[in-house]
Amino acid sequence: MKISICKYLGGLLWMMVALPASAGATHPDELWYTKPALKWDAEALPIGNGRMGAMLYGGVKNDRIQFNEQSLWSGDNNWDGAYETGDHGFGAYRNFGEFSVQFDHADAATGYQRALNIRTGVHTTFFDIDGVHYKREAFASHPDQSIVFRYTADKKGGLSGKICMQSAQGAVSVAGANGLSFVGEMPNHLKYAAKLQVTHEGGKVSVEGNNWVFQDCNTIVIYLDARTNYKPDYASGWRGADPMPRILQELAAAQKTSYQTLISRHIKDLTHLTGAATVDIGSTTADLLALPIDVRLTKYAAGGVDPDLEETMFQYGRYLLASCSRAGGLPANLQGLWNDSNSPAWASDYHNNINIQMNYWAVESTNLSDCHVPLIDFITAFREPCRVATKKAFGQHVRGWTARTSQNIFGGNGWEWNIPASAWYAQHVFEHWAFTMDNNYLRNTGYPILKEVCQFWEDRLKKMPDGTLMIPNGWSPEHGPREDGVMHDQQLVWDLFQNYLEAAKALRIDPDYQVKVADMQAHLAPNKTGKWGQLQEWQEDRDDPDDQHRHTSHLFAVYPGRQISMVKTPELAKAAIISLRSRSGNYGKNINTPFTVESTVGDSRRSWTWPWRCALWARLREGEKAGMMVRGLLTYNTLPNLFASHPPFQLDGNFGISGAVAEMLLQSHAGEIHLLPGIPAGWAAKGSFKGLKARGGFTVDCTWENGRVTKYRISAAKPTKVWVRVNDKKTQVLTEKE
Repeated sequence: MKISICKYLGGLLWMMVALPASAGATHPDELWYTKPALKWDAEALPIGNGRMGAMLYGGVKNDRIQFNEQSLWSGDNNWDGAYETGDHGFGAYRNFGEFSVQFDHADAATGYQRALNIRTGVHTTFFDIDGVHYKREAFASHPDQSIVFRYTADKKGGLSGKICMQSAQGAVSVAGANGLSFVGEMPNHLKYAAKLQVTHEGGKVSVEGNNWVFQDCNTIVIYLDARTNYKPDYASGWRGADPMPRILQELAAAQKTSYQTLISRHIKDLTHLTGAATVDIGSTTADLLALPIDVRLTKYAAGGVDPDLEETMFQYGRYLLASCSRAGGLPANLQGLWNDSNSPAWASDYHNNINIQMNYWAVESTNLSDCHVPLIDFITAFREPCRVATKKAFGQHVRGWTARTSQNIFGGNGWEWNIPASAWYAQHVFEHWAFTMDNNYLRNTGYPILKEVCQFWEDRLKKMPDGTLMIPNGWSPEHGPREDGVMHDQQLVWDLFQNYLEAAKALRIDPDYQVKVADMQAHLAPNKTGKWGQLQEWQEDRDDPDDQHRHTSHLFAVYPGRQISMVKTPELAKAAIISLRSRSGNYGKNINTPFTVESTVGDSRRSWTWPWRCALWARLREGEKAGMMVRGLLTYNTLPNLFASHPPFQLDGNFGISGAVAEMLLQSHAGEIHLLPGIPAGWAAKGSFKGLKARGGFTVDCTWENGRVTKYRISAAKPTKVWVRVNDKKTQVLTEKE
């Protein structure tokens, strides 16, 4: 039992036992179902080790497993904007393959259940057939770089059947003495390989054609590994060593390790991440908790109350990120890691006008900082090809770089230029430092990126007759024409300059350039309030109060930016509230209509719009509306396996809602730590959170009743004075040592 000394409001000390992850559910960390999956995107369940992932169906007679490896991409390093998603050009993220275990037993089962534990990352299936109890376990191990599947029966010799494997790229699968494998090469000369090795207890095995046959076994354990020769290095042509030797090495090591050690090592590794932050926002009734997740989701969508389901959605986003974004690998793409298509929507690429950024909104605030590293490594690796593309498009004299809206893993830039993309990337580079206070990282990695992107804008800003600076030829994604001074762009560059200045000050470096950047920031054309009180999207006051466009690009300054806040710029914040109401169909002709989940309609119902608006409402201290956005995502854009649906399936909504919920409970962007800035009445009765992070390297725990903080604890690497806003009162406290 972990005990820590915490601060009690009023100056007394108290002792706090570490809080449980959930409010007492029968399966507090599980998504569970009473029938096998049929639909890949809506019903199958995901596991992943950061690099490699699988979707599990839990079939009774035929257990199908589809798998991916994050670097299996078609396409090339195209810089010219072409968005051809076939074998060449921009390309696309591809399906690696699948395997199936086909059993000889009957198909009619009783007592069926399949479940995914989103804390441990272990998928289980069990059922009974003719008095025999069958159980399966599966997990994707990051420490051992393989996916492991274990099949057992409580009757001796109860497992018979065959295993087959198929490449989704046309390679031929070959059966050998200990399993199956395939090796191939994409048209873009990316090499790929997969190997499935099998061990068994009891019975006998044989090879029949391209299948691996087992008979009368007690236990079967399958080890899967898949890789490509992708290398995240422009100078190396994005290619490295052949994949199969490393696969053989990793599988040999896994097979030499006991199953119990493998699963224990996996659980310890993953729970270090998934268990780092918890929230408790209420208790779901026992009758609801006794139901499968898909049934609970249906009842919730019909208006039911299920706080544990909302907690699960928060934790699910964190689980998915920990499962598809680990150091040494690529960042999460539009589908995270999981893809069953060779022509997925939007190539399952890296969209940098909101999507990849939203994927990482929860990463620092919910204590998953290590999972941010793949995105920062991606930005670092892509600087040189983006420099090349930028010079070709904007002139050889331009310093720095930016990117087109869509990016592949080979330095390729597709579709329209998103000119402030590098400024938004730079925000993530800065935030990683702001939350960790790692000055070595800032000096060696973060600061050079921040400065170079500032130099791009130094060369590009347009000076107007009145002396103000505007971003030329900008665009408010994905809304309106290209023109000068679009507020989305102005806000992003303001944010970039602010982040640079704070980084340079922390490192005590480049004083002359600090003066230059501060002067540019001071002359940026400011935000404007329009004729109906709205925050303008463009320099010209032409916003339509009945416009319900899905994007809220001109509200970047509220979230994830920090130029506009209730504390420092209350009038602009009020204008932002009016703009957000308008986009939600609650202004203009509907100004007197109640704001509800149901009234947010049409284009505004997207997997990623709910989280952004949730975070915006939280920053604007509108807790009820923030809570409605959580309900909206679960009601209208969540599939039975809790995947968010754009539509189609897209995971930014899952990742984003975790970050948005964190903003409802804790904020630290305005020079203070604010506890419970945006909780709705439905969460107010009693709750807590533990392990959320605040800028400055702080870890925060908090307990509340009736919407008021009763206890809190703020800790850091060393005691530090920090301003805290608690129950509408701002006070300075000394943090405890972690």
